[in-house]
Amino acid sequence: MQQKLMLIINPAAGRGAYKPGFADALQILDAGGCRTTLFFTADRGDATAYAAQYGADYDTVACIGGDGTLSEVISGLMRLERKPRLAYIPMGTANDVATTLSLPKNDPVGAARRILSGEPHPYDVGGFGEEEYFAYIAGFGAFTDVSYATPQDQKKALGHLAYVLQGMASLSRLETYHTIVEYDGGVIEDDLVYGSLNNSTSVGGLVHFSDEMVSLGDGMSELVLVKDPKTVEGFGELVGSVLSQNYDSEKLIIVHTKRARFTFDRPVAWTRDGEAGGLHETVELCNYHAPIEFIF
Repeated sequence: MQQKLMLIINPAAGRGAYKPGFADALQILDAGGCRTTLFFTADRGDATAYAAQYGADYDTVACIGGDGTLSEVISGLMRLERKPRLAYIPMGTANDVATTLSLPKNDPVGAARRILSGEPHPYDVGGFGEEEYFAYIAGFGAFTDVSYATPQDQKKALGHLAYVLQGMASLSRLETYHTIVEYDGGVIEDDLVYGSLNNSTSVGGLVHFSDEMVSLGDGMSELVLVKDPKTVEGFGELVGSVLSQNYDSEKLIIVHTKRARFTFDRPVAWTRDGEAGGLHETVELCNYHAPIEFIF
């Protein structure tokens, strides 16, 4: 059965690595019954605008790019009353969503085949304030600025290693944030070095939560808070525990919630899906329960 497929392409993602397999991917989609229309982004926000303006005319909206491109597409789809299915050809650096969904990374041909063979699944979307959204994470504090603070030339030259090196460098400038966090069933006030609301088993390509901890379409997100470990050495030990999926630490809080409100004593920089999210003294986050069907 034929279907109309909208394919939004970020030509800068993955250092342009999509090009060698792009023609074959299109041929596979065509042979599988997809009538594909291409949209190329040139600036930040283009993917959101394309999805919002044209997405309702298609059965499926897919994108080629990184998690930031996918986030923009989801933001556009959330503005539609009738939302098409969503698909993803991941070509970025961290590829957290692709890791969570077990999608082929930096492999347009493999991802195209998955679009044809995959099934639509309910997918929760994060809300940031009243009219902004995120695909899988909104956070602040340690390491959250790594994605957009890493120089573009390093990303192109080193790929994922650039994120790791930038993250290691940030250990020497840990900041604490006096924070009040209100969530379903509780309130926490403490000095934090990190906080986020997630819907993903992978964060930053480095931290991995078990599949038992995360369900992508249950209407619940994972609130992750890291209290001030007092020393860089203590923080390093905590990071080591998290990397090994050992979450038994009094400095680490992980709870499931539909919403969270963060209040700070000064403006704090946030990120959404690895992109800069602005300075905020108060942030309200929520989980929109399965507004989108994601093919994987």
